[in-house]
Amino acid sequence: MKLDLLYELSCPKPWNEEKERNAYYNALDQIVLADQLGFGTVWEVEHHFLSEFSHSSAPEIFLACVSQRTERIRIGHGVVLLPNPFNYPIRVAERIAALDIMSRGRVEFGTGRSTWYEQAGFNVRPDETRAMWQEALSIIPKMWSSEQFSHKGEHFEIPERNVLPKPIQRPHPPVWVAGTQDESFEIAGRLGIGMLALTIMVPVEELERRIAMYRKASENVEPITDVVNDRINCLTLVHCAHTTREAIENGAPQAVAWYLRTVAALFAPPEGGEIVSGFDFAAHGQRSLEDSVPQLQNEATRAIDEFHQGEIGVDDLYDALNTDEMVIIGDPEQCRKKLERYADLGLNSLMCQVQIGDLSHEAVMNSVGLLGREVRPLIDPD
Repeated sequence: MKLDLLYELSCPKPWNEEKERNAYYNALDQIVLADQLGFGTVWEVEHHFLSEFSHSSAPEIFLACVSQRTERIRIGHGVVLLPNPFNYPIRVAERIAALDIMSRGRVEFGTGRSTWYEQAGFNVRPDETRAMWQEALSIIPKMWSSEQFSHKGEHFEIPERNVLPKPIQRPHPPVWVAGTQDESFEIAGRLGIGMLALTIMVPVEELERRIAMYRKASENVEPITDVVNDRINCLTLVHCAHTTREAIENGAPQAVAWYLRTVAALFAPPEGGEIVSGFDFAAHGQRSLEDSVPQLQNEATRAIDEFHQGEIGVDDLYDALNTDEMVIIGDPEQCRKKLERYADLGLNSLMCQVQIGDLSHEAVMNSVGLLGREVRPLIDPD
């Protein structure tokens, strides 16, 4: 199982003049180290308007910089939001191909549909996003393989043109889709595209069931692109330190608690479903997990709410978070044991989110170093 990295470029308040830019600069340094230590792919998200949670609205720019500072690590543009007007298919094809050239053929093309808050900001109708995503995905690879391309569909009409440049990887870079629900796993398997499983707080047993759904659907594959990608990748939150006590003192439990409270807001529209004037996404993201995602209640989510309310301390928070498989905080041996649970499921790779909340750059660099030197060789022997 490959170890990957994933970046949201989070920027929790309080802010100062340098905090946002340092999130970018620090991430780049961390990725350079990961490249030297043999990590598989670095994934960078596309998000809009998600104050504090993700300031990564132009991943194509960030990843172009990554491509010039690294040599081996693959470049995961994941995900590109395909519903229009986020990104018109022609522009996606052009940018992905250019990035593949600049990275000398290292691009992984991740796709997705975005969240309710982002869709509202771009005036995207939620009920149309799946159809727009699928139509865009069906035509972008054809732009790479055709010198004269045209299309007339439900959402896009493109006159005959030669879309340039063409990617280095032939017939095109591997294609992925991000998803959380059963339906997404089934669709990805049937269409022959890789699965980026954003299974937040989902037990390993439930993830195993969804992986089986993907594999079953892929038995009757109807490829939507020119080449089948049957790999599965999954998201985890990881902080590795020399000792578990050091990981706790670095603030990893608090960082994970902040992240999970905020990410829950992506799945929980405001009361009444209306975004009123003055709506603050960051404040919305600090509601209790019991209110935001009652369907995901477990020991870890209850502890996060109790910690936020001042009812328990950091050590108790850590103990509760440690019961959740996707939260990996500890020394190299503890991290290895949890990571191996995912490897045993048959995952092809695992996205480790290491830049979480207000973890210091020094702590994250140390975490990447320990994962690369002491954990990765045992999970992914060369």
